[in-house]
Amino acid sequence: MTGLPSTLRHLLFVAALGLLGLAGCSHYRLGTEAAPRFATLHVAVVKSETLLPQAAALFTTELREAFIKDGRVRLVDSADEAEAILAVTLVDYSRGVAVTRADDTGLARRFDLTLSARATLTDRRARSDLFKDRPLVAKRGAFTDDGQIQSEYQTLPLLAARLAEQVRKAALETW
Repeated sequence: MTGLPSTLRHLLFVAALGLLGLAGCSHYRLGTEAAPRFATLHVAVVKSETLLPQAAALFTTELREAFIKDGRVRLVDSADEAEAILAVTLVDYSRGVAVTRADDTGLARRFDLTLSARATLTDRRARSDLFKDRPLVAKRGAFTDDGQIQSEYQTLPLLAARLAEQVRKAALETW
């Protein structure tokens, strides 16, 4: 190789590095392939310690939808049929002023809504908790241009979906 011109040697060196780089990335896959520790899951009806009417029913629906969309586990109707059981309790709902109105700084234009929960995932076969009372929090902004009550009512399903996605990740992701 010493008889080759230096530009050709550099070109071969760069090509070899490029091929090595591509070979190192050939097995990379986007997303996770980690299989959960269980194949069937029972999502217990969500309990609520908050003062949000109907929040438990809405969040239970969003939580089940999150697992169905993921598709890595099969949801079952009874705890007796499941390899794992997920229990979630909504523990707090709060709103904080994020932006005030330009014409009256005593009034809010946007609130930050926060929904907090605790989740416990139990492996029925091993009779042990995979995690217990794990705290999860979701936040979402709600603009009050059409009224605060209407704004919160419209934002609550989006907030529940965001929290459900966090619960799904906690239950199925390995990191």
